[in-house]
Amino acid sequence: MSVSPGEKALNYIILTLFSLFALFPIITIVLTALGPQLGVAESGPHWHNIVDAWNEGSFGPALLRSLLVALLVVPVALVLSILAGYAFGTMRFRGSTALFYLFLFGMMVPAEAIIIPLFYDFRDFGLTDTIWAIALPQMAQSIAFGTFWMRAQFRAMPANLIEAAAIDGTNSMGTLWRVMAPPAIPSIATVSVLMFMWTWNEFLIPLVMSPGAAWRTAPLGLSVFKGQYTADGALIAAAGIIIATPIVLVFLALQRYFISGMLEGAAKE
Repeated sequence: MSVSPGEKALNYIILTLFSLFALFPIITIVLTALGPQLGVAESGPHWHNIVDAWNEGSFGPALLRSLLVALLVVPVALVLSILAGYAFGTMRFRGSTALFYLFLFGMMVPAEAIIIPLFYDFRDFGLTDTIWAIALPQMAQSIAFGTFWMRAQFRAMPANLIEAAAIDGTNSMGTLWRVMAPPAIPSIATVSVLMFMWTWNEFLIPLVMSPGAAWRTAPLGLSVFKGQYTADGALIAAAGIIIATPIVLVFLALQRYFISGMLEGAAKE
């Protein structure tokens, strides 16, 4: 079915309007970050605002802590999600349905409902103000969603792939990593980006689990900085750009796989 030039032009106009609507907040923050600081009358882009925000907010240690947490949470949660998704998506065993619903229940319980008892449990084990108190709850949250995501991916694959691997004498783990995982790379990249984004932006868990601020992550550092420079919108916007830059870089690096994975997920649903 051919599309007329008028319909094509209308589609581009609509897509352009939606793109501008989505980009408007980002453009606003960038323009604010490059604007003059409070009490400064000079015109033109003020690139030094980002340097000033970095120096005054001491974001280096906070960014490093967030990176360490993400490097611990994302690989562990991703591997466990792939293993669990493979089991639920390709195998039938007693209690699999009930166990899968238990994973789904982990997606439905908000962190606010369990954070206080979890804090007391971690404190009893001496884990508060450590990376484990920050990472373990986020691993559990990410594994719940990752299992759901990867199960849908593996269930959508042709069953004859597993049968062919079994005929060739490949065991279950070999089938997973050599046969099933390579076609699932877009979905794996998508869930990796989502896990990294959620881990990087997490605010409540580091706030509660690190009462001594020993593991104050980037969002907490931004909150403290905002409290100090509430009236200076330029510095706050510059600090926001600093905190958001790692997420943007990860997304750009995996953009092709991310978009492909999202489209495949939409088609499966």
